[in-house]
Amino acid sequence: MKPSTNRMLTRIKSIYLYIRKQGSASTKELVEEFGITERTVQRDLNVLEYNDLVASHQRGVWTTTNRKIKVS
Repeated sequence: MKPSTNRMLTRIKSIYLYIRKQGSASTKELVEEFGITERTVQRDLNVLEYNDLVASHQRGVWTTTNRKIKVS
């Protein structure tokens, strides 16, 4: 796996775990917490949403879904 792909996957996992721990998180909060651009956060959230791991029921506020996963 390319180092850039590994970094991306690690970042996406960190974002998921952060949202799960906090209960919810705004896009702006994620930008500030991870020090990345809003566009990068949005791309990562799109990956998580596509895999049914997060959802946004209120614009810009994300929560985790009830989907069971094993975090390694």
